[in-house]
Amino acid sequence: MANYVFGVDIGGTTVKIGLFSTQGELLEKWEITTRTDDGGAFILSDIAKSIEDKIAERAISKDDVKGVGMGVPGPVKEDGTVIKCVNLGWGVFNAAEELSSIINLPVKVGNDANMAALGEYWQGGGKGYSNVIMVTLGTGVGGGIIINGKMLAGVNGAGGEIGHMTIDLDEQDVCNCGKKGCLEQYASATGIVRLANRALQTSDKPSKLREVKYISAKEIFDAAKSGDNLALELVEEHGKRLGYALANVAAVVDPEAFVIGGGVSRAGDILINATKKYFQEYAFHACRNTEFKLATLGNDAGMYGGAASIL
Repeated sequence: MANYVFGVDIGGTTVKIGLFSTQGELLEKWEITTRTDDGGAFILSDIAKSIEDKIAERAISKDDVKGVGMGVPGPVKEDGTVIKCVNLGWGVFNAAEELSSIINLPVKVGNDANMAALGEYWQGGGKGYSNVIMVTLGTGVGGGIIINGKMLAGVNGAGGEIGHMTIDLDEQDVCNCGKKGCLEQYASATGIVRLANRALQTSDKPSKLREVKYISAKEIFDAAKSGDNLALELVEEHGKRLGYALANVAAVVDPEAFVIGGGVSRAGDILINATKKYFQEYAFHACRNTEFKLATLGNDAGMYGGAASIL
């Protein structure tokens, strides 16, 4: 029986790689540069070389490695076919087959948000549940759906793209995806800052946020925790938008738990409490007791998910 598995998380600037035991222990992690020149032509060979070097360094037999699981920042079909990763310069090709042919090990590839969800389900905030939806609140809003322990990729690899649910038909600003009124425009770190700047222009309420030159999501939540009324209103609006969206997701998927991760999740209970309050207001009655958990694996979630996808 193989004792090791590798988890890989490809980002726009670095690739995170982890060596795991098949029991789920992270034995070692490291990073290499993501070389996006020449359409990302060197990324897979760089990953293969780094893993081969680690196998040699630790004197591990390849027969003792179960495989490599990898998350990429874009849609991925169930067979490992990537449907364009703009940040990497990739078009459409089967990344799983290509990496496997280079490294001569089994390879599975999935969307990075889905892999992070699988990692949190396996060893993080979703551990102990079979049906979990992970929501990543960062620069954008990502999602991953785990049903009975399996990732839901969808036909086009777009399963879990909850950040691009339309939640406001009257929105005039355009989302990065080209649509208007996406959840990402309100619930992401950039989204709540956008709401704050809008509120500061249209309201004359006093707020310590007026003293900040470049507002961040952290400053908004910190101000709310200190009792700043305008910041508290922004947190309420954030919770209302996110809670409304997740109530609609729950009506379709009916998960046991939502796991909230990403940089914005560091706000902690104030974020969870506002979201849960509005979720329970909008949710179908059978779904109202869905649990809310904070993610625990941080930036390592994608590596854990990659390893879990092989296991």
